[in-house]
Amino acid sequence: MWFSDETLEAYDTGIVPAVSDARFKPIRIDQKEHNNEIPDEIMAEIRNSEFMVADFTGQRAGVYYEAGFAMGLGRDMIWCCRKDEIGRLHFDTNHKNHIAWTTPEDLRERLYRRIRATILAKG
Repeated sequence: MWFSDETLEAYDTGIVPAVSDARFKPIRIDQKEHNNEIPDEIMAEIRNSEFMVADFTGQRAGVYYEAGFAMGLGRDMIWCCRKDEIGRLHFDTNHKNHIAWTTPEDLRERLYRRIRATILAKG
């Protein structure tokens, strides 16, 4: 996701509790202590992940790149975007089933349900 003040609440109030409630550990690279190059650390964490939550709010090229990398590795993807930006999604991903959230609390509830239905249901 875009690392900005505009999306911080979505992460802290939406993504972190939803992922944690599903008994997974959320990782956002700008909040992880490490001494590596940031892109290398992102790729390592994606390789180690069971699934990835990609939020396209802000239309950041890095999110598209990292989501594609995760898909190439066969990782399950959960696609998200704030509802007012859904129409701006790139044509390569706009057909994906995005969680079109309106508030961080909405994101939390809907993301948790999506994790339960698509990740935890696999067993």
